[in-house]
Amino acid sequence: MKKTPFFSKIFMGAAVLSLSLGTVSCKDDKNDPAEVAEEQNEEKFDDNEAKEDDSEYLVMAAEVDMKEIELGKLAQQKATNADVKAYGQMMVTEHQKASDKTKELAQKMNVSLPMALTEKGQEAYDDLNDETGMDFDKKYIDMMVDGHEKTIDKMEDASENANSEEVRMWAANMLPTLRQHLDRAKQLKEQMDNNNM
Repeated sequence: MKKTPFFSKIFMGAAVLSLSLGTVSCKDDKNDPAEVAEEQNEEKFDDNEAKEDDSEYLVMAAEVDMKEIELGKLAQQKATNADVKAYGQMMVTEHQKASDKTKELAQKMNVSLPMALTEKGQEAYDDLNDETGMDFDKKYIDMMVDGHEKTIDKMEDASENANSEEVRMWAANMLPTLRQHLDRAKQLKEQMDNNNM
């Protein structure tokens, strides 16, 4: 009988410890995946500013690819316009290819990448998921025009200003496909605007 308080104290201590560890891990889960990757890269390349700067381009690209893939999947499910559905399918296929190339280069350079959709990406997904019918189609294509314009600007910067020749080449190779995506999104936007769809 005398042992009971001792064991109950150990049990209570273990329970408190597991609760406190649970709280810590929950806090970690709240960290944005892109920020986590950037922090890891800062630590890795603490004495190599050029490599740290270049790692930011790869993190950005990985972030974009994940978002485009998830939004593309959503467009395949929810779009009412067949062309918009087809565009969503193209985004999934082509951004998966781009993601594979980015991962390959990141691995070679020992760069950490975000492992899940970022907070911004999740917000974009949730905003789009709230829409239905033609409103969904229009919002998705508007997002694609805006998103690809921003990504092209960043990739142009990488292709000209990255420190590593490999990163410059990688960015330059991504640009033609990204420009095609933007042109197609603009065509779809124009069609929808003209048809008042």
